[in-house]
Amino acid sequence: MYERYWQQTGDKSTILIPGWQSMSYFSDAGSLCWFLEPEFAKEIFRLHKVVGNAVTEDRYIVVGTGSTQLYQAVLYALSPLDAAEPLSVVSAAPYYSSYPLITDCLKSGLYKWAGDAQSFNKEGPYIELVTSPNNPDGFVRQSVVNKSGGILVHDLAYYWPQYSPIAAAADHDIMLFTVSKSTGHAGMRIGWALVKDEEVAKKMVKYVELNTIGVSKDSQLRAAKVLQVVTDGCKYPPSKEGSLFDFAAHLMEERWKLLRAAVRQSGLFTLPEFPPGSCRFLNISFAPRPAFAWLKCEAPIEDCEAFLRSNNILTRSGIHFGVGPQYVRISMLDRDENYDEFVERLSTIHLRQSMHVDETAE
Repeated sequence: MYERYWQQTGDKSTILIPGWQSMSYFSDAGSLCWFLEPEFAKEIFRLHKVVGNAVTEDRYIVVGTGSTQLYQAVLYALSPLDAAEPLSVVSAAPYYSSYPLITDCLKSGLYKWAGDAQSFNKEGPYIELVTSPNNPDGFVRQSVVNKSGGILVHDLAYYWPQYSPIAAAADHDIMLFTVSKSTGHAGMRIGWALVKDEEVAKKMVKYVELNTIGVSKDSQLRAAKVLQVVTDGCKYPPSKEGSLFDFAAHLMEERWKLLRAAVRQSGLFTLPEFPPGSCRFLNISFAPRPAFAWLKCEAPIEDCEAFLRSNNILTRSGIHFGVGPQYVRISMLDRDENYDEFVERLSTIHLRQSMHVDETAE
């Protein structure tokens, strides 16, 4: 979805890295996160200040190979090494489908996936993952476990103005962000964490050191350039379509209109309804337009993923997100031609079914 915007920026978003540059493991040996490129750190602070979506004062930046590595680093940093049993990790369903897989992939003795936070009732310490706006359903989230001894980790990958109104600067102890969702550059594999506690940040850095001995400097330098273009574009738009956030917000609004029209025409599905909110960055009020559509197949359809697959639409079943098979998650960020084809197929499912019934009757 973002390709067209970045094509328009031309050389503004291009960098040249000489063969002799970035050869050392170290970016800043005196920094807590010694593999964090100073230029990337500077652009992270600039972007958050302009957008106003996160507090950066008195925070440490930890860079990771995407937010996936940062999530693993958080689990490592927060888990006591001498605990009698693994630390429970929970998130309210529907939750991000990769959380259980990443948490349990190494079968660690430090932590384990404990399921839906809404039904979690075990005594003792725990980690609650709060994804807001939530992946997959797009709703703004708060913590739901009402117990002492819990540690909150906020995944704010989608807290950007193209997806959700920026109501206030998020102010949490651990906040995760990623370039892939903010600018569309998933292939860079770069994410960052804003961490309040110094010891937690040090442990996260240690995990990344043990895991990959740092993070690609080339990716960080390219990400720094991209964030610089985004931030500069908020003040001096590079094209008639405005800043990256203007461009993406307009496109997401149009895509959600098309999808809701297709759902109404089909009559077989429902989508979440979101209340509008005031955005202090865009200076308008709008309803969230999430990066994913959380689609529900109505009765008598029981397996929504299988039903849509039979109609040549690929989705991800709700069972991966901790709920039933009547739900599916659909990406809203594909290229224009693919998204238009998806909407067209969805809108005509009811029509095709009726035609099939008529043909069978004949």
